[in-house]
Amino acid sequence: MTPAPLAARLRDPSGPLFFPVTAYGPDGSVDLDVYRTHVGRGVAAGAAAVFACCGTGEFHALLPEEFEACVRAAVEAAEGRVPVIAGAGYGTALAVRYARLAEAAGADGLLAMPPYLVLAGQEGLLRHYREVAAATALPVIVYQRDNAVFTPRTVVELARTEGVIGLKDGLGDLDLMQRIISAVRTEVHGDFLYFNGLPTAEQTQLAYRALGITFYSSAVFCFAPEPALAFHRALEAGDQDTVRRLLDGFYRPFVELRAQGRGYAVSLVKAGVRLRGLDVGEVRPPLHEPGEDHVKQLAQLIERGYALLEEGA
Repeated sequence: MTPAPLAARLRDPSGPLFFPVTAYGPDGSVDLDVYRTHVGRGVAAGAAAVFACCGTGEFHALLPEEFEACVRAAVEAAEGRVPVIAGAGYGTALAVRYARLAEAAGADGLLAMPPYLVLAGQEGLLRHYREVAAATALPVIVYQRDNAVFTPRTVVELARTEGVIGLKDGLGDLDLMQRIISAVRTEVHGDFLYFNGLPTAEQTQLAYRALGITFYSSAVFCFAPEPALAFHRALEAGDQDTVRRLLDGFYRPFVELRAQGRGYAVSLVKAGVRLRGLDVGEVRPPLHEPGEDHVKQLAQLIERGYALLEEGA
């Protein structure tokens, strides 16, 4: 049976969107066996999709051949149960190359990340993403953040671009997002998907849901899938007591801990995976490992997150 198109598979997510970390062995090389285990566990735990080799997966640190191998391993571990979306980024030529590697590895779609370094105008950004979308048959989700911030008019044009199915927002400007959603709704026929892509998106998801954005990425799912699933289910069910209990007792303290170090949106998550018993190795430079005290605080927070589930049982 041919799988449904990616947009249809994502439309009613049964769980959070899973952004696995990339596993490295003691010598620093990619450990595909551990990576498959990590991805497989996440899918079995209830992830709605796997976003392989994206921000949490240290896309920036992977060689092209490592990237292709990891995407292929994620596809193998997912076994068709959920879609696998791969990152693609840097300048246009490299983004196109990564897109084609992802397609060759069996990915179901692409998360097109901001171009490398340059501050481009809207015309150049639109051309960049159109060239990425035209490079393969894979559907594309465009990631708004950092140096890739779009006007509503540009997103309308992206939504009209063949192959572009959605926008992931990592900027957090809700006024801009409301104007984008309104413009696309007014001027483009058909569905266009929106995703909350802020770090620890659970912390802001109540606000994004008010805009009609129900999809969100969950780095916490990497190391604490049960609390992450409980939060997702509570949002869907309108269970405000559980949402507030997890926000107050787990997510807010985690966000405050994450703010203690640059790059902790990745390295602290990776430390959490190790604390939960899977040795995925350390982050690659230029990221650095969390301090020992911060790791101890993370271990306490994880225990607290699971204890909050028992309190609500």
